[in-house]
Amino acid sequence: MYAGLDSNLLLQYIAWVTYPVVLITFSAGFTQILSPQAVGSGIPEMKTILRGVVLKEYLTFKTFVAKVIGLTCALGSGMPLGKEGPFVHVASLCAALLSKFMAALFGGIFMNELRNTEMLSAACAVGVGCCFAAPIGGVLFSIEVTSTFFAVRNYWRGFFAATFSAFIFRVLAVWNKEEETITALFKTRFRLDFPFDLQELPAFAILGIACGFGGALFVYLNRLIVECMRKQKTINKFLLRKRLVFPALVTLLISTLTFPPGFGQFMAGQLTQHESLVALFDNRTWCRQGVAEEFDYISHHHAWKHPQVNVFITLILFIIMKFWMSAVATTMPVPCGAFMPVFLIGAAFGRLVGEIMATMFPDGIHADGSVYPIVPGGYAVVGAAALSGAVTHTVSTAVIVFELTGQISHILPVMIAVILANAVAQSLQPSLYDSIIRIKKLPYLPELGMGHHEKYNIRVEDIMVRDVRFITLNSSYRDLQEMLLTGQLKTLALVESRESMILLGSIERLQLQSLLSLQLGRQRRLEYLRQLAQDNGTQDHLPSLTTDSTPSSPCTHTHSNTSTNTNARQIAEWEEQQLDEPVDFKNCKIDPAPFQLVEQTSLHKTHTIFSLLGLDHAYVTSMGRLVGVVSLKELRKAIEGSVTVTGVKVRPPLASFRDCGNSTSVSEVTELHKLCIRHRGLSLPREPNPPDARLFCQYNIFFF
Repeated sequence: MYAGLDSNLLLQYIAWVTYPVVLITFSAGFTQILSPQAVGSGIPEMKTILRGVVLKEYLTFKTFVAKVIGLTCALGSGMPLGKEGPFVHVASLCAALLSKFMAALFGGIFMNELRNTEMLSAACAVGVGCCFAAPIGGVLFSIEVTSTFFAVRNYWRGFFAATFSAFIFRVLAVWNKEEETITALFKTRFRLDFPFDLQELPAFAILGIACGFGGALFVYLNRLIVECMRKQKTINKFLLRKRLVFPALVTLLISTLTFPPGFGQFMAGQLTQHESLVALFDNRTWCRQGVAEEFDYISHHHAWKHPQVNVFITLILFIIMKFWMSAVATTMPVPCGAFMPVFLIGAAFGRLVGEIMATMFPDGIHADGSVYPIVPGGYAVVGAAALSGAVTHTVSTAVIVFELTGQISHILPVMIAVILANAVAQSLQPSLYDSIIRIKKLPYLPELGMGHHEKYNIRVEDIMVRDVRFITLNSSYRDLQEMLLTGQLKTLALVESRESMILLGSIERLQLQSLLSLQLGRQRRLEYLRQLAQDNGTQDHLPSLTTDSTPSSPCTHTHSNTSTNTNARQIAEWEEQQLDEPVDFKNCKIDPAPFQLVEQTSLHKTHTIFSLLGLDHAYVTSMGRLVGVVSLKELRKAIEGSVTVTGVKVRPPLASFRDCGNSTSVSEVTELHKLCIRHRGLSLPREPNPPDARLFCQYNIFFF
């Protein structure tokens, strides 16, 4: 439509702006109405789900429909949005729905929670693999962004599924006559005999470091935009509550700036992301000695060549504008990712560095009698891998670009740049996905800072909740009812008694509700009424509680009301008696071995246990006695409060009494010491001549 209206500039602008605004608005509205869980990338939520947290309505058929249709409209709008994260979510949705279907047909192994996790792990690899036709990089990338600890048994499953997904993706291109054969998505033709010289490594290293700072800036800018919208009440009322206004305004602004006859002519505004990447990865030089060459061999070359502006200005404007546009666009409430826009920005920045190098060395680099020509397309590949790796905190982006371009001639500079970019970005900001997790306040455990966990003498006793809700073996049903009404915990601790506090196990809330229902259920009420009727020798009041009856006279009506009031009073008295009875735990399932920690467990070890086992809480015991409980909430607060980005440490109260760096040989007084002192007279095998109290304590400790 835009190309057919070249005679009227106003109609061209209206067509250029209206099309993306309508698509984005429809995507936002359709997603919000059908399933708001489909908004955004999907990788942060999958990272949380794979950790063991259940997110409601996130893997349902409604979310699948909303994600697919919303993503199609969002990508068709031409906005700087990505598809990699949504593809991961869509693949996970397919895996979850397929598991439910197989469980309904066959049951058994398909209903296993472990098998569901294996399916989701393979699905994440499929999502990345079919997005870039990169099965190896897809598996590695999915592991890096979704897993803290990865089960090796899922490794071959991921490769198997990702390989077939990438194969089908490229075969479809052949069937649609888009490609002659199965080939790389962005095929490059770099020289393999002299790909680069070692003298170029400093330039690649500088490119990687700059991409590291750029990746951290992108994450910061993205988070800043979201936080500003959340804090400003006026913006909240006008934009966030009006979910269609904000994406429409953002789309209108970006479309206006990229309008080709307008400002877009200085930043290749008419090209799509795919067309831009094809041009940026070209191995020929666009500029020599500051003069733009005739690069008519590149498709859409007019978008990069302007008669009044140098190629360098075009690339700089492209980088700056796409940078903030992508950061703003990815905050819209539509299904979208951020990987491809960042990948494109990195390629443009690498191309800019490559063109600068080509200008500085127009004849190439001479070394050892050979000439190594400057390949700006190679710099674009390095920049794309480095910036995307810096934003996502992954190294597998290097493998992805190898599969995308079809060759690994620049494997050394790519790896150097990606590693340096990751080192810089990880020291400044969390990854984009971790930032989204924090913004959405998802129940995910953050990572300990690099090299910080050994410096903090924080233990479980410093962060645990000491006011633990529990039930005892001699608890009554009234205690059970009060516990259920006043708390919302999913599980409750079962202890021997209030005096001993010996932890015996844990009981789920549903089991306790079932116990209470059995004790005060309808069946027992009817049995009590029948027994009461037999004792009184009458059956008049029993039908009044079990069946509906219509009074035939005022006398009958008066008698019925009196009988009903009497029965209600008797039922109330019976309930009070039943609530005072001790709980019979024979009819419920008790977990005899809930996860337990001791008071002296370090924060680092606790973090490792929670991450490895996917725990949401653990009881803290001392010599078998329940003394507290620690959950994800407390652990997350401790990590975020003690290890911050700026390096400021907030020490818990009890931690101030300890110093992990002291050199004294005096041991701490633990519960074992207290126990041996308290039971000093305990008869244990020992020498004929009893040792002193200190040796006796040490002997007891060794015995335990």
